[in-house]
Amino acid sequence: MKKSAYLTTGLAIKALAGLSKADVALHGTEQLPAEPTIFVINHFTRLETVLLPYHLYNLTDMPVWSLAHSSLFQGGLGNFFDMVGVISTTDPKRDELIVRSLLIGEANWMIFPEGSMVKTKQIMQNGKFMVTSPSGPHKPHTGAASLALRSELFRRYLLNKGGENVEEARGMLEFLNIDSLDPVRDKSTCIVPVNVTYYPIRARENVLSSLATKMVKDLPERMLEEIMTEGTMLLSGVDIDIRFGKPIKIAPYLEHGRVKKELAKQELTGFLMSPGLKEALKEQAENIMQRYMADIYSMTTVNHEHLFASFLSMYPRRQICDYELRKRVFLAACKIGDIELPGLFLHKSLQENQAHLLTDDRYHKFDNFLQLALEKGVLRREKDNLVIDRTKLSAPVSFHRGRIDNPIEIMVNEVVPLKKIKRYLISIALQPEPLLRFNLVRYLLKREKDHYRRDYEAYGYGDDLERQSFGKPFLLPAFRRRIGVVLIHSYLSAPEEVKALGRHLRSHGLWVYAPRLPGHGTSSRDLAGRHHEEWLEAVENAYVLMRSICDRVVLCGVSVGASLAFEVAGRAREIAGVVGICPPLKLQDYSTNFMPAIDVWNRVVKKIRGTESDPFFEFTADNPHINYRRNPFAGIREVGKLLEKVEKRLPELSTPVLVVQADHDPVVNVKSGRKAFDMLKGKDKRYTLFSFDRHVIINGPGAEKVHRHISDFILHLGSD
Repeated sequence: MKKSAYLTTGLAIKALAGLSKADVALHGTEQLPAEPTIFVINHFTRLETVLLPYHLYNLTDMPVWSLAHSSLFQGGLGNFFDMVGVISTTDPKRDELIVRSLLIGEANWMIFPEGSMVKTKQIMQNGKFMVTSPSGPHKPHTGAASLALRSELFRRYLLNKGGENVEEARGMLEFLNIDSLDPVRDKSTCIVPVNVTYYPIRARENVLSSLATKMVKDLPERMLEEIMTEGTMLLSGVDIDIRFGKPIKIAPYLEHGRVKKELAKQELTGFLMSPGLKEALKEQAENIMQRYMADIYSMTTVNHEHLFASFLSMYPRRQICDYELRKRVFLAACKIGDIELPGLFLHKSLQENQAHLLTDDRYHKFDNFLQLALEKGVLRREKDNLVIDRTKLSAPVSFHRGRIDNPIEIMVNEVVPLKKIKRYLISIALQPEPLLRFNLVRYLLKREKDHYRRDYEAYGYGDDLERQSFGKPFLLPAFRRRIGVVLIHSYLSAPEEVKALGRHLRSHGLWVYAPRLPGHGTSSRDLAGRHHEEWLEAVENAYVLMRSICDRVVLCGVSVGASLAFEVAGRAREIAGVVGICPPLKLQDYSTNFMPAIDVWNRVVKKIRGTESDPFFEFTADNPHINYRRNPFAGIREVGKLLEKVEKRLPELSTPVLVVQADHDPVVNVKSGRKAFDMLKGKDKRYTLFSFDRHVIINGPGAEKVHRHISDFILHLGSD
């Protein structure tokens, strides 16, 4: 219980952090009160008993003692608990110690209201909080609430009585082993709900479990399961989100009429109370418990595996293809990320663009979940479909084997208390596939238009309706849904640039969608704050939209739009083809009319590095009514980063590609298109050189030839 113990713990945790891959994120720390506090925390692993006191001590500069189940006080862990102030639930002086330390500000407390680890995450039955344990289900304990009420009750008694005559408070002071009224603080007791969410949840053989089985003969199943689960978390990597809720003030609960009435009838001398007062406090403790339990479990940090597991549980059919499952999770992830419901908390990965779920799964969100589901028998492959074994999602979970045998049902259990998102998930789970596709397209279109409206209001040209219309993304429908084309405008331009080509393609029966690259169609000030990954995400989203309409998708981009098409084609391997129009390969391929000379560029970079705002490079555009007239140096940097990626990506592409280039391009070196073409390793690739003295060859005199050449190539892909 000494400061040295916390310092020792801190050193141990820092050493452990160096060995482990756990990433701890603290949320809501600004809500931590200065008053004496009991922290009530959900209990899933032993890690909470070590991590939380350390972090709370660092945040509050106040020792944090805790209650832990008596079964945890074994061996070295028991000695460690004694050192850092962990009290056994069977300690006969437990309650007096807690109340005393809260009264004099000696320590805050940490209590697990479930009473023990809830390894199954099953804490609700018939809409009420009910904790699952080896001995059977039981209500969460009201101990934290009762102790908070008693500490507040005794504080009032001591300060009121002692203020009149200290001798009148002597009996209570002696009972609590307090020498005088001086250390008794006048700050009211609080309870702070805390949620700890782990992601991902895995339990498998690891170095620690292997050592344990070799060193301990007949290792108990319970201990082996805990070493496998917590060892995997530490060694394989886990995100730990610790979220602090709004403090619950205890003082108002003593103002309840029944409590006040009973208090007027008796004199307090210790923990012994009249049956009437005891019953009144018990009623308030129950109310407080229900409140903090609801707060704790409503603060669960939702992650991708919650969504995948929930859809397997909610989906009405027995079979589902993996792309359809990913589409449902994609739509759900996007929607819950947009609705901004108060009290809904998302893992950091759900606060980012979700197109990766439907392209290359580069963060392995789906693949990791799928491997787990196949390994545990929740899913099995049958030709092109995934077959759901519902018995594995509804069978009783073994308390000490659940985290090993059925982690997916545990993920489902975590979502059960989250009423705010359940209706969204159920709605998406029950949608027929055609309706799902329709809603996905409608959602993405609306989102892109909303983003443009927001950006235009912040950076645009006011009431200039013509310029405002140039930046709007547009969708051109056709009769057949076999092939769709995503048209990507060039750097500094807007969707209006590709509209003529889009109309030509639509006239040949092709669906067309032209997204707006972030920072475009508004002002160069907007572009100066953007990153090339935002442009790539916009193209990925456009691909997802078109893939939800058509069987096959072709990407067609102008200049930097072509570079974006090449990069996204490497991510989304199912893309039917790519058309690159006058693509740059390196930053040096641009003429000095469009980009500054490389020596000027290097001088400017040195000059502006570390400044708050970047300057702009003036130039004359091909289409001054559409393009920006100023090129931000920050944007040039992002183009350079993109081109470096694309140069590495080109040799990997095997999809059919058409490269078209102007022989007298005034903006991009004519050789760059040919170099990009030569780097492609695919067998179906074509290069065409047109006689033009402009960069944007899809507009202006003779553009029809380019349009026909592009449509012929795309229609050829559809005939394969």
